[in-house]
Amino acid sequence: MLDWMTRNRLYDLARQGQRLTPWWGVLPLGIVMIFGSWLFAFLVTVVKIALFGLPGSDTYVAPPPLLAGLFLGLNLAISFGAIILLVWLWVRFYERRSFATLGFERKNALFQYARGLIIGLLAFTTTIGLMAPFGYVSVEASDPTRVGLAALGGVILVFLPGWLIQGAAEEILTRGWMLPALGARYRPWVGILISSIFFGIMHALNPNLTALSMINLILYGAFAAMYALREESLWGICAFHSIWNWTQGNLFGMPVSGQDQDLVGNPGTIFNLMETGPDWFTGGAFGPEGGLVTTIVLVLSMLIIVFWPKQALTSAPVAIGDRR
Repeated sequence: MLDWMTRNRLYDLARQGQRLTPWWGVLPLGIVMIFGSWLFAFLVTVVKIALFGLPGSDTYVAPPPLLAGLFLGLNLAISFGAIILLVWLWVRFYERRSFATLGFERKNALFQYARGLIIGLLAFTTTIGLMAPFGYVSVEASDPTRVGLAALGGVILVFLPGWLIQGAAEEILTRGWMLPALGARYRPWVGILISSIFFGIMHALNPNLTALSMINLILYGAFAAMYALREESLWGICAFHSIWNWTQGNLFGMPVSGQDQDLVGNPGTIFNLMETGPDWFTGGAFGPEGGLVTTIVLVLSMLIIVFWPKQALTSAPVAIGDRR
């Protein structure tokens, strides 16, 4: 039943290169790529400070919500775009294979991406649905110019593209490169385990991190690995990851992996909700990803993947000439 975890198209794609990166090279390279992205993010921050001053200082002038969102969107796009570039350069010039071998083949790409968006939206909305019956979520008072229809333009046109790049970058690094390279060179479980733990470590410096938050991050890494392997593609999980973060921060206005959206310059949110229940269940300051509610959603999602019918993965029509 789980043969797709051991014999998989993603491993075959990784083997198309002339060499596979060993585990002792994957980990430090991954860290270098993350620090490289931070450098680009710092440059965007410097420009913002030059224009508006240092937040908290007497000379600081708060930018309009739409402009603040534009800078945050640029920060996401530029910094995480750097990760995508660095991964591509490595696989192109060291492993000697194409970008498509990271899981971006054309077959069913649009269908898989659209399906990932829908599943990701439903998955995070489920966390809200699990909290609501207990009274663990409520509407937070906020600036009416940054909520609802007034925020729609900034939330979708300005901020969503940044999340699309951010989600894809983290998936390309961990599930597109690390997972198949390690799984093909050693054992599949090695790729799943190391890529999942590394994903958790990527967020180790996030504010408000707790033990349960870290467990959930690693658990998400395992879920994402299963999703990518089950679909034998990266399109779907990239979409899932991006829309999960967007839904969390810009649809419902909650912290994303510990990041308070108001503090980082969120241009607005469609609904501005807050957790009101116990932190162990709702996640507290880290957001729902730090609570048992997300643990439940991830475990259920992993079970769905295990029993996902094979025919459901290949039911999308394929255009003439659209082949692997």
